Amino acid sequence: MTEADLRERVATFLAGHDPAAATDPEARLAFLRAAFDAGLAWVHYPPGHGGLGAPRAMQAVVDAEFAAAGAPTPSPATNPIGLGMAAPTILRHGTEEQKSRYLRPLWTGEEVWCQLFSEPGAGSDLASLGTRAVRDGDDWIVDGQKVWTSLAHLARFAILVTRHDPSLPKHEGMTYFILDMTSPGVEVRPLRQLTGEAEFNEVFLTDVRIPDSMRLGAVGEGWAVARSTLMNERVSIGGGPIPREGGAIGALAAVWRERPEVRTPGAHSELMKLWVDSEAARLTATRLRQQLAAGEIGPEGSAVKLTFATLMQRVSGLEMEVRGEEVLRHDAWNGGRGRETPFFERSAGYRYLRAKGNSIEGGTSEILRNIISERVLGLPSEPRSDKDIPWKDLPR
Repeated sequence: MTEADLRERVATFLAGHDPAAATDPEARLAFLRAAFDAGLAWVHYPPGHGGLGAPRAMQAVVDAEFAAAGAPTPSPATNPIGLGMAAPTILRHGTEEQKSRYLRPLWTGEEVWCQLFSEPGAGSDLASLGTRAVRDGDDWIVDGQKVWTSLAHLARFAILVTRHDPSLPKHEGMTYFILDMTSPGVEVRPLRQLTGEAEFNEVFLTDVRIPDSMRLGAVGEGWAVARSTLMNERVSIGGGPIPREGGAIGALAAVWRERPEVRTPGAHSELMKLWVDSEAARLTATRLRQQLAAGEIGPEGSAVKLTFATLMQRVSGLEMEVRGEEVLRHDAWNGGRGRETPFFERSAGYRYLRAKGNSIEGGTSEILRNIISERVLGLPSEPRSDKDIPWKDLPR
């Protein structure tokens, strides 16, 4: 398929599905469903699963044509885990039945997803997780606790990593599932953050039954499937498309231009360093997305995510400095659930506090540095005494 062929296909679709008519929720949903069925959701996905089997780079053609027509598209802000992590994992490891069941309502936003990975005793070292899955006929019975789960209070489905065999080393005894969050035994509790919001949750699983048909990958392949998810997660957090001088550096630059009274030589020097670093990070993320378009996915996403976290904290810190005492007028500490207001429409004080979590979520900065040193730079790995020890024998 050529670019001209794809443009013609989009034009034909838009002629039969007027985006101007998609003004209410039902019409918008109908438009998105039709776009998925036409293969215009993810053009590189297989036909019948939202795609056309075309090169991934051609998605930009569809996105540009839809944007020019004012067509509705899914919002990554409302279903980030579904779009950025669950979908590519299901595509790579799911059965045909799973792809048919989950991809369409995921893309249209009918079903929100969350990620049940981290645990109180397994955050940075995810492979130490202890949530147990025991086979019972055609079902699995799952017990355990997950933590720092975004959107669990809204999600219909979750991607879940469990331990099915504690007698194996920690990376080998894991199995991966799709979990219906409405299942009996699933309890979601909010976690209050430094910002005053409860954007995250802890999730308790007690005798939760999961059909074996909702297993992703083979029994024991949980770590391999989870790594696919984690690589996509780091790209989705730090590698999203933004315009030049967009994001955090854009908010800081706007204050600098509008408020000459806040300027000092020291702040100017730091601003220029941050502007250059932000532009370099933006271009690096663009290159990474091009690699993904070519079908290449690797550990480079860890570097992008690490840079994103560092820059968010440095930029928000300088914005706090130049704004001075006005940043004390922080958003109300009202225990909201987050995501009600776009991030860059929040106060500078809120953004400063929220940025502290960027170096933890999606892989801690310390772990990402290890990944970069070993898998990107080829440096010797750290000694790991627990690599071949059965999980049940590891000290806790």
